[in-house]
Amino acid sequence: MTGLYYEDFAVGQTIEHDRRRTITESDNQQFCDMTMNQQPLHLDAAFAADTQFGERLVNGLYTMSLAVGITIPETTDGTIVANLSYDEVEHPAPVFHGDTIRVQSTVTDKRETSDGERGVVTMHVEAFAVNREDEPLVCEFDRTVLSLKREHEADG
Repeated sequence: MTGLYYEDFAVGQTIEHDRRRTITESDNQQFCDMTMNQQPLHLDAAFAADTQFGERLVNGLYTMSLAVGITIPETTDGTIVANLSYDEVEHPAPVFHGDTIRVQSTVTDKRETSDGERGVVTMHVEAFAVNREDEPLVCEFDRTVLSLKREHEADG
């Protein structure tokens, strides 16, 4: 278990996640297949070539899901009770096949639950395409989790 307990999070703390992933055409295709999203902008090269992007885009929900997954080891691996919400999701720049994604999380809020046995932590998550010259921000959102406290770990 590598995740943080409620007590370990500090408002203002930024966590630079070491893991990165280069998104492949296969990743995007499989995600679209699993979620039954057959949007031609994600899957049809000829269709996408005639759009303002000129090529297929990676499914934005895959980008967001990947960003969450990358954050898990340093934030909530083994210390989470539940994900409570994903808010303020934005995709300010497109993601293309071959983009390598880097993620950082900044703790923006934390509070104990009313019974004092757990804590609610909100993190602002940002994903960047690091292989591009200007390393654009490609996805950002707020993730709120219900976190274990050390003293109540066995109660979970």
